[in-house]
Amino acid sequence: MQKTTTFLMFSGPQFGKAEEAMKLYISLFKDSSVKHAEYFKAGEQGGREGTVKHATFLLAGQEYMVIDSMYDHAFNFTPSMSIYVQCEDEAELDRLYGVLSDQGRVMMAPSNYGFSKKFTWIADRYGVSWQLNLQE
Repeated sequence: MQKTTTFLMFSGPQFGKAEEAMKLYISLFKDSSVKHAEYFKAGEQGGREGTVKHATFLLAGQEYMVIDSMYDHAFNFTPSMSIYVQCEDEAELDRLYGVLSDQGRVMMAPSNYGFSKKFTWIADRYGVSWQLNLQE
């Protein structure tokens, strides 16, 4: 069976932050853990020692992949692709918003926008976009 996995590449100003981001994300959700992590070794081409060569982790049971890329790219994270979280209750949305918006950017502040009881759209400190939704 074919499976899709969200792949996050930390490059440019976010280079070297893949492990930090992965650990933050798994601390926020139940059923989350690092499945596998491989790091660049000293002198290994394509990376800097200790940065993430390739890692997979579970976030609320969903698999994600991360890498650190030391190469310059003409792109980085964009809000047009985001991680959408259907929150169980308002306390969860508020908790996630507090952590993920810290040092990040709020694109839509938590509010009732008519399509949801409470919704927010943010980019975290790494530039990864999140949509948090509470619909009852």
